[in-house]
Amino acid sequence: MVRTALLLVALVVSMGAHFVTPNFVVETSDPQLCEQIGQTAEKLRREMAISWLGKTMPDWSAPCTMTVQVGPNLGAGGATTFLFDRGEVYGWRMTIQGSAERILDSVLPHEITHMVFASHFRCPLPRWADEGGATSVEHISEKQKHNHMLVQFLHTNRGIAFNQMFAMTEYPQDVMPLYAQGYSLAEYLIEQGGRPRFLAFLGEGMKADDWNAAAKRYYGYRDLGVLQNSWLSWVRSGFPQLQPQAEPSLVAEVVEPRPRPEPNLILRVAGNEPIAANQQASIQPWQPRPMVPFTPTPAAVSAEVSHPQPMGNW
Repeated sequence: MVRTALLLVALVVSMGAHFVTPNFVVETSDPQLCEQIGQTAEKLRREMAISWLGKTMPDWSAPCTMTVQVGPNLGAGGATTFLFDRGEVYGWRMTIQGSAERILDSVLPHEITHMVFASHFRCPLPRWADEGGATSVEHISEKQKHNHMLVQFLHTNRGIAFNQMFAMTEYPQDVMPLYAQGYSLAEYLIEQGGRPRFLAFLGEGMKADDWNAAAKRYYGYRDLGVLQNSWLSWVRSGFPQLQPQAEPSLVAEVVEPRPRPEPNLILRVAGNEPIAANQQASIQPWQPRPMVPFTPTPAAVSAEVSHPQPMGNW
């Protein structure tokens, strides 16, 4: 009997700990940390929804299964999968890793922000905006790493011209410039107008597929060329704190999510290469690969649009 009891205890320990909340099922090896992560995830889900949307979200129809690997020497990162289908989003699953500190203050906020965006828009976001917005909620130390990488990318002609970055529907091969530049632009716009205006800007741009008009309507920039030049000047100045802008007079209703999008499986990866839906999620540290730098194409700039500074002229 004693031997049987010991075997059962060993089996439970080997299976790890579970903690269930209304929206998450956490699986990890440490029972105390398991509960802390679950409670933090629920708290962040509420706080992020209020911060981005101005209101809380109803509980999901089924909770997100979250697998957590914790270790002091593990690189911080994660992957979250979910399914868009006929105006619904579901099938949440998250795999995250890192030190306990980075999981709680960076990885979880990043991944849950992706989930808030998906729940709000019910369709894929532009890659730069999805990753940029999610990175903007990470710990200051992580955001500073992205700023440092951005300056290096701009000095080595790896910056992405805005007319190309805004048109990207898939991750480029050289993905880290997209993460760093997307975060920096998201931070630049959020500092000027806050998070709800940033989401309204994204909704308008996606709905009309006219980012020049959206930039003018929500931030007062005549077009993406003016926005790119203004952002570059801010980066050159060392990312100084910006004063919030008064809302342009044309800002009106919040754009509603597009109705009933086509089914699409989206995998978000924090700090790693995106992977196909039928592959096993990997959260090994990403190793950047060289790529021919992007340059603006003449066909993308009309006579009515200002000519942005080339991203290579840093």
